[in-house]
Amino acid sequence: MPIELLASVEYGGYISFWKLLFFAAGFLGWMPLVNWIFTDSQAVRTNKFVWTLSAALAGLLALIIWLLVPAFFIGLLIYLVVVVGVAVAYVMHRNARVADFEKVLTADHLRGLFNNPHKKIAKASHGLTLITGNGNEAPLPEPKSLELEGYVLLCALLDDAIWRRADEIRFIPQKDDYAIVYLIDGLSAKQDPKSRAEMDAFIYYVKQLADLEVDEKRKPQKGKFTAIREAVRTHWEVSTSGSTAGEQAKLTRVSELVSRKFEDLGLNENQFESIDSLKQLKKGLVLLSGPEKSGVTTSFYTLLGHHDPFLNNINTLEKNPGSDLANITQFTYTLSDTGTTTFARKFQTILRKGPDIVGVADVDDTQTAKLACAAAQDGKIVYVTLEAASVNQAMEKWLKLVGDKALIAETLEAVINQRLVRKLCLDCRQAYQPNPALFKKFNIPADEVSTFYRPGDIEYDKHGKPILCDTCQGTGFYGRCGLFETIRITDPLREVIRNAKSSQEIATAFRRAGMLYMQEQSIKKVSNGITSINEVIRNFANKT
Repeated sequence: MPIELLASVEYGGYISFWKLLFFAAGFLGWMPLVNWIFTDSQAVRTNKFVWTLSAALAGLLALIIWLLVPAFFIGLLIYLVVVVGVAVAYVMHRNARVADFEKVLTADHLRGLFNNPHKKIAKASHGLTLITGNGNEAPLPEPKSLELEGYVLLCALLDDAIWRRADEIRFIPQKDDYAIVYLIDGLSAKQDPKSRAEMDAFIYYVKQLADLEVDEKRKPQKGKFTAIREAVRTHWEVSTSGSTAGEQAKLTRVSELVSRKFEDLGLNENQFESIDSLKQLKKGLVLLSGPEKSGVTTSFYTLLGHHDPFLNNINTLEKNPGSDLANITQFTYTLSDTGTTTFARKFQTILRKGPDIVGVADVDDTQTAKLACAAAQDGKIVYVTLEAASVNQAMEKWLKLVGDKALIAETLEAVINQRLVRKLCLDCRQAYQPNPALFKKFNIPADEVSTFYRPGDIEYDKHGKPILCDTCQGTGFYGRCGLFETIRITDPLREVIRNAKSSQEIATAFRRAGMLYMQEQSIKKVSNGITSINEVIRNFANKT
């Protein structure tokens, strides 16, 4: 009987060959998915252990259920739901952590499967070519690399920042992400935050680009790189430093600082003639002052550059140089100098080299101030910068630093104080009739000015989307100009300085000599339609 039973069984009677193929295909399809999740989770810096184990166990469990379920196609459906569900869950998780460029299974990604990945990277550059800190063209990063994520974010930010005319981009670590702030015409403008994962890749790439130490996350570092688009170069300084919240970073645009012409500073007609004559000096000291971030460094560099660098040996001593100056020798007082010398001693060393013209930035000690006056007395032209809110305050500080009124009277040639105000966009500014009380408040002759200007109102299309001015990008302002208080020291004023019993006596003499106060200069800018009254009020409210 058993022999007959065995004889009646045909080979393959209990195993379906095509079902076996389905089952094998399911198994072989599940294993590459687990391997991809393991590899990709490391690339996007998520928990590889949790996701790999979850995918492996889910697939194994689905295979067992498939084997145990009597109905083959129901088991297959359960298997597909489980495996596809895990895959979709992981894809959604990883896509939320990466830049748009690196997302998978999106419409752009599926289209890109048929394109050259290097063409996609080139497209993500926004037409920018990056030049490293050592002057070499940065190659395009490899696909799916850490450098690529940082490169894509950098190019996107530079493209937007250049269009918006941002002078600075700050990356501030917060609890869960990084805040991004543009500095546009001196005002901060918040942008959409970026995740810490994105910023880790960004800082990693930017450090490489600027030739900085990638692994150094605490010590302050500075470097530079250049971005080129359509033959237009923009130069950027990279600053990084550690903090308790995380690594901070800042990109500062430096290309505009040294290209300023003397005529573009914002001096009025009388001031222009007076300050322009400084280039005829044979010796003497010029005092430049202003509140923090008021453009004093730009004026400092512009006035130094106003002298012929081929006929004069021009040197500077600075603590934080704003830019590299052509044909001018710049010396920097750094933290490493504090252990071996002082600012004054380094200045004295420079003077021994015999410069014709020397600029000393951020003077705040008596010894340096006295050396600067002695150099001017000895036949050199000296430009000194210090922080002060007005000409009178600058003069008062200089009297205290030098401590010798006779020396100041002999050497001082001019005192300049400045601030910066945003200029109204000429393409979208709007005229209006100001309140008559405003004329009285600011001592403006009502018969001389009939119209003031203010930023134009933003218009919207039928979909409610703002229509931004192509020139100012909707800010209402385009660029900045200086407001100046200036006084040239004449012989009568020298006598006043020499014999004055107080700084107030000198201030009174300056006023009698025709010096207009900063507020008066600002109202001229308002009445000429260069800036708005609210911009002037904002400026003086923030800096006193």
